[in-house]
Amino acid sequence: MAELATIARPYAEALFKASGSDLGAAAAWLDSLGTIAQDPQLLQFAANPKATADQVFNLIAAVMPTALPEPAQNFLRAVIGNGRLGVLPEIAVQFRALKNAQSGVSDAVVYSAFPMDAAALSDVSEMLEKRFGRKLNASLVLEPDLIGGIRVVVGDEVLDTSVKARLEQMKVALTA
Repeated sequence: MAELATIARPYAEALFKASGSDLGAAAAWLDSLGTIAQDPQLLQFAANPKATADQVFNLIAAVMPTALPEPAQNFLRAVIGNGRLGVLPEIAVQFRALKNAQSGVSDAVVYSAFPMDAAALSDVSEMLEKRFGRKLNASLVLEPDLIGGIRVVVGDEVLDTSVKARLEQMKVALTA
């Protein structure tokens, strides 16, 4: 997937520079566009030679949860016009990485076997910030296979306190 990253980087950097002080809003609509652009039916429609760029744009704009601001419309038209709709999810990832690097924040994904309310996630996030030594944007993903506990992924670092991981450690210790 290095090719996707190579294609997405100039778009993400250009959008980052153009967004200036409005990075939060740009990240929000770019995340929505990235999610929409993952739909295989949309990608199939966009790849159809009979579909015009305006038709693809109008379809995406119609599915967006909120109206796209003018910079978002211009960006989307450029991406569609250059035939890079499939790269939008990677552009969103790289844009978020640039935004996080500027603000000194990292994204953290908390995998849990059970649902957590906002207060519990906030408490976990505070403990993780102390553990990792930086501000974190925590998001929760349910993963019942963990049995209990949590697994946290921050960049390339993983903190696994799940029951599943402990059982795996016990299995390795017993079979060694």
